Amino acid sequence: MEIKPILSALKRNKVGAILIAAQMALTMTIIVNAVFMINERQSQIDRPSGVDEDNVFVFSYSGFAKDYNERVQLMSDLDYIRQLPGVVSAVQSNSAPLIGGGWSMSLATEAGSDSNGTGTAIYFTDERGLDAYGVKLIAGRNFTENEVTWRERTDRNWPGQTIITKALAEQLFEDNWQDALGKTTYIAEQQPVKIIGIIERMQAPWNGWNGLERSMLVPQRTLFGSARIIVRTEPGQVERLMTEVEEGLLANYKGRLIKRVRSMNEIRERSYRAHSGMNTILTTLVIALTIVTALGIIGLASFSVNRRRKQIGTRRALGATKLDIMRYFLLENFIISTFGIVLGIGLTIGLNIVLVNALDLPRIDWYYIPAGMLVLWVIGLLSVYGPARKACAISPAIATRSV
Repeated sequence: MEIKPILSALKRNKVGAILIAAQMALTMTIIVNAVFMINERQSQIDRPSGVDEDNVFVFSYSGFAKDYNERVQLMSDLDYIRQLPGVVSAVQSNSAPLIGGGWSMSLATEAGSDSNGTGTAIYFTDERGLDAYGVKLIAGRNFTENEVTWRERTDRNWPGQTIITKALAEQLFEDNWQDALGKTTYIAEQQPVKIIGIIERMQAPWNGWNGLERSMLVPQRTLFGSARIIVRTEPGQVERLMTEVEEGLLANYKGRLIKRVRSMNEIRERSYRAHSGMNTILTTLVIALTIVTALGIIGLASFSVNRRRKQIGTRRALGATKLDIMRYFLLENFIISTFGIVLGIGLTIGLNIVLVNALDLPRIDWYYIPAGMLVLWVIGLLSVYGPARKACAISPAIATRSV
């Protein structure tokens, strides 16, 4: 084995080996944590909202004319939208998943201020809400038309029925989420609300909230002067109907504003724009650092080959084959890389601990470290392959010349 001669040679020429090892350690530390952060952010971006995103769009309205009657105009607008070809359903609501603004309340299994409530997003809707959002009812029933009421800004009372998400049911009834169906919960400390249905998933308006999938639907239309309309279309009709609905509503009545007409796909893109931007930056950093590391190894290996041309020629003259020379340089690089990678493991874990404490990130999964080790070894070996081939081409006759 050539390990002992390689180690002896490295001791005599420490600077180059230390530079490569340090570069490998730094590269592993940054790349492994960066890839982990990219995957974490991407997994957040990819979380399903629960609604039929490809076929839903949302817009806001607000009245300003003296003759504006929100109740009358709202029902007129909804009737107009629902009769358009390609529209599946439409409903007024206060918010939509990932949109960034909405209501939240605390829901508890017991009445009283001392009860431990669970935070939940609030969606005001009516009997058409499930169809309009495209959410999936997995237990219980939908609201009936008779259960839907009107809510003024000053109202403090809540309807006696609600539909909640499975995630909220699991939080309220930890033993079995299905036990939530038919149970009475309490909102605003004292007001009883019966759970009549459970939907599979419907995210809250805020993507960074730790209770993202805890939501409840309330059978009320609001009279706040402004709100949102949720429109669900047949597949492939969103873009056309976004324009048609906006133009039609403005033509029908000019005493209210129609604004922020957006598809759910656009809402998702806007909601996670910062996440996507950071992923782009981190991906660029990973690629750039990989290239810099590879170029650094190539440069130092080439310098080492040029500096040891006579030594290589002597070995060739003494019977070393091209394969022996190739194996020597590859093994030398592997040893240097291993020292750097071992140091990088410690630095990787240390940086992750800092990120966990500073940014509230989860701890890095164990498999990222061996994967990072393998990638760095491959980068090192591929980078040194070119200079090693150059070393193999050195003629034994070079040993007889002066360097």
